[in-house]
Amino acid sequence: MSFMSEFKEFAVKGNAMDLAVGVIIGAAFGKIVESIVNDLIMPLVGAVSGGFDFSNLFIALDTVPEGVAMTLAEVKAAGVPVFAYGNFLTILLNFIILAFIVFILVKQLNRLKKEAPPAAPAAPPEDIVLLREIRDSLKK
Repeated sequence: MSFMSEFKEFAVKGNAMDLAVGVIIGAAFGKIVESIVNDLIMPLVGAVSGGFDFSNLFIALDTVPEGVAMTLAEVKAAGVPVFAYGNFLTILLNFIILAFIVFILVKQLNRLKKEAPPAAPAAPPEDIVLLREIRDSLKK
């Protein structure tokens, strides 16, 4: 079997195609979760905490020049090295939400996959029951 035909067989197998579809859907799903966190959850957290914004949480690792606003974008633009832990907190929140949603999804899929308990065996036909009774009575 040639290399190209072997590759073609691999690429069109169900598992490889399922994986490709999963990666594409996962990337789109990640963007949805990112939007939920950035556009819905974080503004609510900011409103509840009095305007607190995770994206501007940072520690300047050098002195900030005079006249530079203390926002992450301005400090980075001034060339000051920063420890931007606010972005990490946002990404961590994205991950926790995504992990929770995937957990719920897998849990529901496993619940749907559970097979029903096997049905009780069907009752034997009447003639078999009668033959067993005759056999048992002859044994006595």
